[in-house]
Amino acid sequence: MGPGCDMKFEEECDGLSEKLNDLTDGSKLVKVYVSKLRDRAEQEANFSSELDLSEHFLVRFLRARDFDVDLSFKLLVNYFKWRKECPEIAANLHPSSVLGLLQNNYHGVLRSRDKTGSKVLIYRIGWCFSHALQINPSLAKKMSSVLTDSFPLKVRGIHLINEPVLFRPVFTMIRPFLPEKIRARIHMHGSSFMQSLCEVFPPSILPPEYGGTGPALEELCQEWTHFIMDSEELLDTLSI
Repeated sequence: MGPGCDMKFEEECDGLSEKLNDLTDGSKLVKVYVSKLRDRAEQEANFSSELDLSEHFLVRFLRARDFDVDLSFKLLVNYFKWRKECPEIAANLHPSSVLGLLQNNYHGVLRSRDKTGSKVLIYRIGWCFSHALQINPSLAKKMSSVLTDSFPLKVRGIHLINEPVLFRPVFTMIRPFLPEKIRARIHMHGSSFMQSLCEVFPPSILPPEYGGTGPALEELCQEWTHFIMDSEELLDTLSI
């Protein structure tokens, strides 16, 4: 086969993955890929009985890898391994365990998606020196694995604002564990962040605290808290 044939095949594959990503979870074509992934997973006696292999669960892994069954299966295996190796994170996914953080508006989600169609999550970390002391190479590796190859999500960008000086040496520790494509998607906006942030995200979806005209940050965090509390049953199924 010549170069032209190879290129045509790649374009057809890209077009199919885009079509699949545009379909709803319950569509017939998506169900075919879910069945393929489930069949592959059920052949693995090491973990098939310990993981939820429902359609709702498996489709997340397929979407995270553009419906490539081989890559989706690899991600599923890594997810299982991560749950075993990081019980301090995976074993307690109950909202009650993080109720204090939720009530303090630690986490929120913008109502509208960004220009790429991605959801925008907000984490109000509030780094201090004590947090920096807790970071070690082992924890850094666990953190990076969530972003790269152990969790069914696509990280299109990480935007940091008001990052303190002490964050940079911490990031230097984490950086070697991140693949190049993730490193390229991390952006530090500093304390004068409003203009640069609005160049990335439409001001209409950003809260006023970030230079936008959208709903207030506190309102967004409260909405997300209610959503998390209403999802307790689902989170119970994800806990070890």
